[in-house]
Amino acid sequence: FQQFSDTGSRKEHVKITSEPKPGFLERLSETSGGMLVGLVTFLLAFYLLFTNEGRALRTAKSLDEGLSLVVPLDSIHGISQENEGRLVHLTGALSTSKPLFDPSYGLSIQAVKLKRNVEMYQWVEYEDSKEYEENGEIKKETKYSYNTEWKSEVVNSRNFDREIGHKNPSAMAVESFTAVSPSVQVGSFVLSKGLVDKIDDFKQLSLSHLEDPHADVTRGGNYFYHSDNPRRPEVGDVRVSFFYAGLSGDDPHLGSADKVTVIARQRGDQLVPYHTKSGDVLEILYPGDLSVEEVFQKEHESNTMKTWALRAAGWLSMFVGISLMTRIFYTLVDWFPVVRDLVNVGLKAFALCVASSLSLLTISVGWLFYRPLWALLLALLSIVPIMVARSHVPPKKQQ
Repeated sequence: FQQFSDTGSRKEHVKITSEPKPGFLERLSETSGGMLVGLVTFLLAFYLLFTNEGRALRTAKSLDEGLSLVVPLDSIHGISQENEGRLVHLTGALSTSKPLFDPSYGLSIQAVKLKRNVEMYQWVEYEDSKEYEENGEIKKETKYSYNTEWKSEVVNSRNFDREIGHKNPSAMAVESFTAVSPSVQVGSFVLSKGLVDKIDDFKQLSLSHLEDPHADVTRGGNYFYHSDNPRRPEVGDVRVSFFYAGLSGDDPHLGSADKVTVIARQRGDQLVPYHTKSGDVLEILYPGDLSVEEVFQKEHESNTMKTWALRAAGWLSMFVGISLMTRIFYTLVDWFPVVRDLVNVGLKAFALCVASSLSLLTISVGWLFYRPLWALLLALLSIVPIMVARSHVPPKKQQ
């Protein structure tokens, strides 16, 4: 059943639902389904950990190879045939053939990318739930609250618990979009699509020097408002802001063109991906003026961070998988509170130790063909969690 209790305001209400407490067989059935999910998660953890080590080592070798082969260019305004097909390093200002326009708002800018960001004033639902047991039933009390906010995506009010009084439009009157320059150069060299995609340091464009484009549009700060009163917007009102990335020409309001550092393969007047012997691809772009050593140091740091993040994700997946697969033991003793709590602690400790050992062992196997000595040391280290767990188990009494 459902019991509604309004707080006196249409922006907030409470709903209470209840259902009979699940029986033993029902909880056992749910646990069995969780065991299947746990098994899949457990197996995926092995794949993630193993492939991550191969990827990390392959990337590190490719970066070392690139550092040994890269050729710094003396000039970006001339194309030397001697460097055809080679990995080159160059630094220079971005340039594009023509400005990017948004004719709807009378705006243009000499940049690599121009993004129109549209937000609509909408109702947003928040919920806060808590469960408790009463008279042999499981009751769930959910508090729903509603607030109006600027959102860049349409919020579907049909999914609200109470849509009456909180209805949103089904679509925006103005759409967001991102325009990309068809040709981007550094000196005489044309950047590949992959390099252009890396130019993503968006900055908000100031609209202070622009006029209102239409009679029904009002400029306020760095926004164009489709609203009768921007200071007191109503649901359905729209505001538009603009962002740019890769300034490619001198602008009186924004300054000089952005500089970038590129490492890629020279193919005629184009900069394209470089395929290393290790099977990786080098196509690097950073903002600013960086030396060869600085670029490759940043790439190594990025590779290390990604490697550790995936290791942590792999270990967590393994821990969750083991916890779900062993959950059935908790369900079997759920009727005995003291035993249940002890079993729960034991299962968590078991999952922690086994996940740590198997993660280290999987990582060592991934290193076996690349760094056999380190692989052996990691394999030995994987035994430590199990030994620690066994050291806390009291020895059996002599019969």
